Amino acid sequence: MTQSHPRISKAVIPAAGLGTRFLPATKATPKEMLPVVDKPAIQYVVEEAVSAGLDDVLMITGRNKRPLEDHFDRNYELESALEKKGDAERLAKVQESSDLATMHYVRQGDPRGLGHAVLCAAPHVGHEPFAVLLGDDLIDPRDPLLARMVEIQERRGGSVIALMEVAAEQIHLYGCAAVEATEEGDVVKVTGLVEKPDVADAPSNYAVIGRYVLDPHVFDILRKTEPGRGGEIQLTDALQQLAQDEKVGGPVHGVVFKGRRYDTGDRGDYLRAIVRLACEREDLGPDFRTWLRSYVAEEM
Repeated sequence: MTQSHPRISKAVIPAAGLGTRFLPATKATPKEMLPVVDKPAIQYVVEEAVSAGLDDVLMITGRNKRPLEDHFDRNYELESALEKKGDAERLAKVQESSDLATMHYVRQGDPRGLGHAVLCAAPHVGHEPFAVLLGDDLIDPRDPLLARMVEIQERRGGSVIALMEVAAEQIHLYGCAAVEATEEGDVVKVTGLVEKPDVADAPSNYAVIGRYVLDPHVFDILRKTEPGRGGEIQLTDALQQLAQDEKVGGPVHGVVFKGRRYDTGDRGDYLRAIVRLACEREDLGPDFRTWLRSYVAEEM
């Protein structure tokens, strides 16, 4: 018989990073607010959480991140101006972000890594399982990864992480999982994890991407986790402990994702994400694709 576990309703989005790879654009603007076509990257992430049924969202912020709060708040002056103009279409777009979810914010005063950022969520999350979404990974809404992860966690318990097969020469850029097959084709059991291994030391080519559904026992482990790679408290190290001892927090499973993922973590991938999403938009795609074909043909 399949065991039922508590329904997940809370999502945590770490957003305290400095965005140094995008300087000088991020000197005064949070990297999460950089536009991907016509929406800031962070809105795509919140929309994904809401689509998976997680409408209680905690954002872990830092200094100079006030624009994140403003974006998901009401802007009465702007709304009033749009109403007076009769611009219902733009008014709806402005109000959409403030109506998405119940938003909460807490500051990570000292940026000590992803594990520390997740630990900042402990008072809000309490003793419930919860999701963590990293803003650098945008998942296409046509490929409901997070909803699948929530389903697996509610049936199997423990924690669930998102995995993606990458080329061997790229594995050093990611956390890497050692896995065993299960009876479900897209689900594996995680037996070990290592953060950004050398190619020769990688246990597989399964890379951890920025979606997690975590058992609250992870907080107890993070409180005791020493700084690891890069001098930071690594979430991967805490998950490694959970994977090795199922008595504390249950097993760790992975959902192998083969859908559309847009990486906005560096400048090149950010630009590629914009082009891909713009090409697929009904309102922008036809004209943009025509221009893009012409541009590529001329340049080639």
